[in-house]
Amino acid sequence: MSVFLIAVNGFSSENSLHQKYDILLKRYVNSGLVDYKSLKKDRYLLDEYLKTLSNVDLNTYNKWDNHAKLAFLINFYNAATLQLIIDNYPVESIKDIGNIFSGPWDKKVVKLFGNKISLDNLEHDIIRKEFNEPRIHFALVCAAKGCPPLRFEAYTGEKLDAQLTEQVQEYLQSNYGMVVDYEKNTVFLSSIFKWYSEDFNSIDDFIKKYSLIDIKNFNKKWIKYDWSLNEK
Repeated sequence: MSVFLIAVNGFSSENSLHQKYDILLKRYVNSGLVDYKSLKKDRYLLDEYLKTLSNVDLNTYNKWDNHAKLAFLINFYNAATLQLIIDNYPVESIKDIGNIFSGPWDKKVVKLFGNKISLDNLEHDIIRKEFNEPRIHFALVCAAKGCPPLRFEAYTGEKLDAQLTEQVQEYLQSNYGMVVDYEKNTVFLSSIFKWYSEDFNSIDDFIKKYSLIDIKNFNKKWIKYDWSLNEK
């Protein structure tokens, strides 16, 4: 896969754009859980990384291939979510942030191409609209234990396809993603499949592709989503 050269804050490639974020993840993320307390005390890398992403202009973005674009946006979403948590830390859940008029996903926390937008805007109005890729739902992490795990490395255009596949497989193997009760002929699935069913052509086919388990003739129930903070 080709990597387009850019010149943003001294970075010379799309991969190196995410270097600080990669260091941060390796330092503060373990088995999908985040050491928010330490990250809050040492937030320089995160703040600098988000500033770097905000400085990427639309012309530069449009020169990248779709893998590089999507890796950029996924990293942006996850990093902005980390920032939202440490800005409000300590919290027991991301859902505790905000008020009855504006929740955590409504807050304008991301500056993208010169405009301040919310996490909802980034996910639903940009990522889901621009990319026909259901695996994003296993890469975008909402800081909850019920979410797919936050990777210990940054997404990059070069490795994106393999990274997304690993995310799906790991989540489906967890009790948060899928539990199969063969005796009762019932499969318990993450609510992600219910909330975003329109993004999956066929949930059954998707699960068979990534888990090799055929659930077509199983009764389906939804796993209660665990919104407690994915804290280490």
